[in-house]
Amino acid sequence: MARRFYDLPSLTTLAVFEASARHLSLKEAASELSVTPGAVTRQIKALEEELGSSLFNRIHRGVELTDEGALLYSVLSQNFNEISNTIRQIRHKRSPVDVTIAASTAVATMWLMPRIGEFWRSFPDITVNHLISDDPVDFLRPELDLRIRYGDGSWPGETSQLLFRDEIFPVAGPDFPQDRVAIEEIPNLPLLRLESGGNRWPTWEDWFRATGLDERLVSGRRFNNYVIVLQAAQDNQGVALGWQMLIQPLLDQGKLKRLTDTGIETKSGYYLTWRDDRPLSDEAETIRAWLLDHYLS
Repeated sequence: MARRFYDLPSLTTLAVFEASARHLSLKEAASELSVTPGAVTRQIKALEEELGSSLFNRIHRGVELTDEGALLYSVLSQNFNEISNTIRQIRHKRSPVDVTIAASTAVATMWLMPRIGEFWRSFPDITVNHLISDDPVDFLRPELDLRIRYGDGSWPGETSQLLFRDEIFPVAGPDFPQDRVAIEEIPNLPLLRLESGGNRWPTWEDWFRATGLDERLVSGRRFNNYVIVLQAAQDNQGVALGWQMLIQPLLDQGKLKRLTDTGIETKSGYYLTWRDDRPLSDEAETIRAWLLDHYLS
């Protein structure tokens, strides 16, 4: 067999490994690459045999990288990003530059979209694309220019600027039987609970602890989408945690009501972020500056 010039394994095999390492899941890598999990397994096995080293340890609910796997993933991730950036630059020399911004479903629906229309009217020549997802892995996609993230402001390889912090308090629909309640009554109400998955948004347990209630008393229906939680609250089905910056229009319109004056300030906040290793295009810089100028906390 002819020797490859750079003495590298198949690039297809390396791409399969990179996706598997990034997700720490052969199944999710298969879904991203539109192949079967069996095909991913065969590619990983072939790569391990060629290198003479195990790259993953198989664990109960997925895989974890070995030391050799972590070393290879670090190099591949960095260089795949550089290749992506170069291809992106070449493409943009031939066509107008679009800007892609990522946000969670709730932030996109309730905070970004009501504001971005003003930007479109001010800058009609800039095309803004949106990636709306509640999966943190999607925020690592290379085509993204800007992200609105919730957290402490620290993400590897990204620069961040605080947009706002928030206050969280119980809310319910306009026809919910109780209007104002004492904190001690909250555990007896039907709570609507958000299961945030990989995101670390404050929960009812956090709110109970911060207000001196016993978190073991938390019960109620579970949801995995905050917009649906708020819809259930508007339909008077129970009590949700309301983020003031997100739900203020619903309060103003009478679609939700605040049940108690007690709220908690979020320790984390919403940040606008962009990658350290890729300069923003002029169009992305225009959006970044506009958001920070208009909505900086």
